[in-house]
Amino acid sequence: MIFAVVLAAGQSRRMGTPKVNLPWGNTTVLGQIIDTLQSAGIDGIVVVTGSQPPQGLTEGQRRTVRFVVNPQAETGEMLSSVKAGLQNLPPACSAALIVLGDQPQMEQQSVQMILERGKSHSTIVIPSYCMRRGHPWLLPRRYWSAVLAMPPNQTLRHFLHDHADDITYLTVETPTVLLDIDTPADYETYRPKN
Repeated sequence: MIFAVVLAAGQSRRMGTPKVNLPWGNTTVLGQIIDTLQSAGIDGIVVVTGSQPPQGLTEGQRRTVRFVVNPQAETGEMLSSVKAGLQNLPPACSAALIVLGDQPQMEQQSVQMILERGKSHSTIVIPSYCMRRGHPWLLPRRYWSAVLAMPPNQTLRHFLHDHADDITYLTVETPTVLLDIDTPADYETYRPKN
């Protein structure tokens, strides 16, 4: 089983409003991410949030995911959300797909390619576009203890640097693995235009 850990506890300081709640087509930024993951055939989804629950999701979307509150959301970095997500995955889960909560451009085909590669490799699988590392990426269970043991002053970049020899890069033909929305300008550039 492979579960997605969606990191949706960010403070959205540069955006000025919670990014996950912004409209995106017929849903929200987070709703689009959930729909894409489900369409790609992920086994389950854990959404790590801050103290405020996401708004604008349908009942169907809410029923199909598990929400976990990161108690360190306001003071911690992304690593604290990854830890909160990993600690709430079922024992049968063999790998976690680490997903940014502000990347609604994520494509179903990219997710499926990463999941397929993960079935044939026991390594960390990271998509790459034009030699640049992107998201989402796959973290097999055998690495979880190393992530959970990391001190708060470290980041996931430290982890990936320390495990560079264990990374399988999956070359993709789409820049969407590199794109997220951090600012109002990003949102206006990338949001679906009806």
